[in-house]
Amino acid sequence: MGLNSALSIATSGLNVVQNAMAVASNNVSNAGTSGYIKENANVQSTVAGNTGIGVRTAATTLATNEQVQKALYAQNADVAAYTATSNSLSNITALQGSTTATSGSSGTLSDQLGNLQSALTSLTSTPDSASAQSTVVSAAASFAQSVNTLSSAYQTQRQTAQNSVVSSVSDINTDLTTIGTLSTKIMNLKSTGQDTAALENQRYTALSSLSSELSVSWSESANGDMTISTADGVTLPTRDTSSASPATVSSTWPLSTSSAQISVSMTYPGTSSSNTIPAITLNGKDVTTHLTGGTLGANITLRDTTLPTMQAQLDSLTSTVATRFSDQGMPLFTSGADGSVPGSSQTDLTPTGSVGFSQEMSVSSVYSDDPSKLLDNSTSGTQTVLNVLNNSFGSSGTAAPSTNLGMTKNLSTGYTGDQGIISLATSLTAKQAATASDASSGLALSQTTQTSLTSNLSGTSTVSVDTEMANIVTLQNAYAANAKVVSTVQTMFSALLSAIGS
Repeated sequence: MGLNSALSIATSGLNVVQNAMAVASNNVSNAGTSGYIKENANVQSTVAGNTGIGVRTAATTLATNEQVQKALYAQNADVAAYTATSNSLSNITALQGSTTATSGSSGTLSDQLGNLQSALTSLTSTPDSASAQSTVVSAAASFAQSVNTLSSAYQTQRQTAQNSVVSSVSDINTDLTTIGTLSTKIMNLKSTGQDTAALENQRYTALSSLSSELSVSWSESANGDMTISTADGVTLPTRDTSSASPATVSSTWPLSTSSAQISVSMTYPGTSSSNTIPAITLNGKDVTTHLTGGTLGANITLRDTTLPTMQAQLDSLTSTVATRFSDQGMPLFTSGADGSVPGSSQTDLTPTGSVGFSQEMSVSSVYSDDPSKLLDNSTSGTQTVLNVLNNSFGSSGTAAPSTNLGMTKNLSTGYTGDQGIISLATSLTAKQAATASDASSGLALSQTTQTSLTSNLSGTSTVSVDTEMANIVTLQNAYAANAKVVSTVQTMFSALLSAIGS
């Protein structure tokens, strides 16, 4: 081998090692970056006339298993969805009271109704006792206050969900725009045969972020472009095709929605323009129902289904309690707004009936101002109280509405309305606790699956800092060896020139 050939081979080795060290260093620096995929430096032999003349740097590739990675990104959406749901509902269950506490002090709605029942029973024994009368009103007020607090919590969580929807749409737009910008750069580099691994990694990082906000699928074309779709196939654009310059593109592109102050009467879709929650649109078309999974999908479901159903369950219970008491001649519970009681002929929670009644429910001022009004003009003064105890707390009264509930009349309680009011309260608490428990269990299971998928990728896609540092040491040794060859060749050249000169 001639000196020129030796120098060429050693020099090419230095260039390849430098590139490999840069890739390894980049891997180490991004080891903690979410969504980052390990990069592999590749080398090709250079041959001339069946003789090796050195090596050259080949295109850097990503160490990924695309099928496992797609499964992981889908699992990211599940984990994010269950997390959002579980966090929201935990705020509700915290107000439901403890079913393991001592009876009478658990704070559950059924226990508070039981306290009211006990107070009414005691009143029949000592009707003239001002203390017994006040105890009934106090027990009723405690129940009404708990109902108000719980109803307010539903609406607070709906508002939180709506705010999160707006935030998620903004984040999704950022991720889609980032993916589009990087795709354009990748296509340009690919067309000239240049390395695109770093840009592809950045694009996967944006895709990882997107996968937590929304369930998506994606595909890559031969020219390096990436297509993003929702779970049901709606294509989400990654670049603006309008004539607007990048500097003037709206921050709401490509998805658009707006903030809103949520009230109990507002729904999506609404029954009128005044009570409709803003839709999420794409090019002016409503795509709200196509956006499922992830943080966004979970908050849409919380806002439009889960929390309104809980509100409907509570409205059903409270309107039934108020109606059954009123039917027996004791309108103890009324609307705080107008002092009305839901009609006994009501068979569902219509928009003009009891939707949101639990927010307004209070003890009638007739009784809070004068607890003795609990008594009637019968001989003992307790006939009305006895009627309430015998009929209002039993299952023979007006059945609680269980279907066709809510502003849109498409919700249901999930349990029969032919129960006593204490049993209805127990069913409500159990149903809502089960919903929260399902979210918590789903979160634990999805996290386990996510961990398993992450582990499957760890051997190929995940950066091992120890491995990369060992690789860097090996590369440093290779660099030193090639540098020694270059130094030796230079010495030999110098000796040769000196010999020729002399």
